[in-house]
Amino acid sequence: MSLPTSRQLYGRLLGYVKPYWRMFALSIVGLVLTAATEPVLPALFKPLLDEGFVGKNEDFIRWVPVLLLALFLVRGLTSFVSTYCMAWVGSRLVMDLRAAMFDKLMTLPTRYFDQNPSGQLIAHLAFNVNQVTQSATSAVTTLVRDTLTVLGLLAYLLWLNWKLTLIVFGMAPLTLWVVRVASKRLRGLSRKAQQNIGDLTQVIDEAVGGHRVIKLYGGETYEQGRFRHAANLARSFEMKRVAANAVYEPLVQFLAAIALAIIVYIAADQASEDATTVGGFVAFFMSMLLLFAPLKRLTAVNDQMQRGLAASETIFSLLDQDTERDTGTHRVARAQGRLAFHEVSLTYPGKELPALDRISLEIAPGETVALVGASGSGKTTLANLVPRFYDPDSGSIELDGIDTRNYGLQNLRGQIALVSQDVVLFNDTLAHNIAYGTKRDASPEDIRTACLAAHAWEFIQALPDKLDTVIGENGMRLSGGQRQRIAIARAILKNAPLLILDEATSALDNESERHVQAALETLMQNRTTLVIAHRLSTIERADRIVVLEGGRIVEIGPHRDLLAKQGRYAQLHALQFSA
Repeated sequence: MSLPTSRQLYGRLLGYVKPYWRMFALSIVGLVLTAATEPVLPALFKPLLDEGFVGKNEDFIRWVPVLLLALFLVRGLTSFVSTYCMAWVGSRLVMDLRAAMFDKLMTLPTRYFDQNPSGQLIAHLAFNVNQVTQSATSAVTTLVRDTLTVLGLLAYLLWLNWKLTLIVFGMAPLTLWVVRVASKRLRGLSRKAQQNIGDLTQVIDEAVGGHRVIKLYGGETYEQGRFRHAANLARSFEMKRVAANAVYEPLVQFLAAIALAIIVYIAADQASEDATTVGGFVAFFMSMLLLFAPLKRLTAVNDQMQRGLAASETIFSLLDQDTERDTGTHRVARAQGRLAFHEVSLTYPGKELPALDRISLEIAPGETVALVGASGSGKTTLANLVPRFYDPDSGSIELDGIDTRNYGLQNLRGQIALVSQDVVLFNDTLAHNIAYGTKRDASPEDIRTACLAAHAWEFIQALPDKLDTVIGENGMRLSGGQRQRIAIARAILKNAPLLILDEATSALDNESERHVQAALETLMQNRTTLVIAHRLSTIERADRIVVLEGGRIVEIGPHRDLLAKQGRYAQLHALQFSA
């Protein structure tokens, strides 16, 4: 797929500026007026010298200070208006792009998150989007103001002495070629630098999140090396960008200096032959000098633009990702809970062997079915298909006799509660973690009832702010058992007809497991439940146990019947209880 052109990227960026066109237009007007005043200064010096100092016109000399003050007052006001308005538009642009990117992330399929490191995604929202303002607003400010300034000065130069001014135009093709070559180089370096920032963010994110493992296994030196490698790459890309910029900026300015040297030589020759006045020569020379500052800014702005456009490529690449397939229109207030898998197969991208191979299984409403098997047998994959975190490659899954793809995604997921080993809690209060999402308006009494049922109310009452206690990142201020019970309270409050328990009691001490197991028994009542467990003692009372191996069902039945068969389940059971 070819990369978008600068024109295409700019067109999309301007689409985000469009809602704020009044402020943007006001800024452009300010820029135009600021640029229009630039040739006025040399234009004042010509009559000042010719009329005032040479012609001794005292009345004109008295008016010059007033005109100078008025000129700089106008320039100050127009510069403030343009700068403030453009910054306002830029801040709105960043906010809107961030919101659009975050909204997009909320709709992307699970596969996208599997394939893209979180550090890259964080860098896109936190860093890359800021670079866009350099292209959409800061660079526009320089381009409009300084381009108009250059054009205004050139027009004045043509009026003063068109022959000399043609020399400036003679250098234009070579200058434009240098800028084009530099633009391509700077865009590529900026693209690589922004990708590297994502890698750097990923290393930091993993180091912060895994600091306990790093300390316990002595990984400090290794992680320091990873970080230094990523940081050195960032430094290397930055230096390459600076070097490219440092080469082409002086080159452009040197071309301008060549033109200036030729013009000064010819102008001096014309002055000696009385072909021009003193005021005309000074005004022309001053206009040429005034050209240098905007030309320098215009050459420097190319670096800003390429960084912004490289960031735009990344941002629009994210915004153009396909969202989760959500074409279903079926809605139900509360499902009965009858699940059916018909010849379901799934192979993950990049894998040759299927994770699930023609799975067929029917689960009655209110039935508890346990999924067991060795790691990689397909237990979690099968459970992940129910809320459509993934869609099967072939086959179908039905809820109450209707294909789950025919349900609206939100409606389907509203029928499902999940409690897993990896509990996800947010840096918020306990109340907001329990009454989360669609249950955010739950009453305090409903939250309390859910906590009682989850065996969580006792420890919540012992906390300093009770339900208003902020629990830290992922509930770090709570124990493992407490975090599990909060997740169970959240599921109880949701009161969904389908329940998925993914290793919900693993890695808990005996006391915590007793509380959690009691809470789970309350939660599982009158619900269709899928239980994923390595610890077979926790699923002995399941209505049926499904044994998976290599993505296929090899056995199915109650605990006692499977033991009596002396098959694969009996082997797994013997391995666990003989250890």
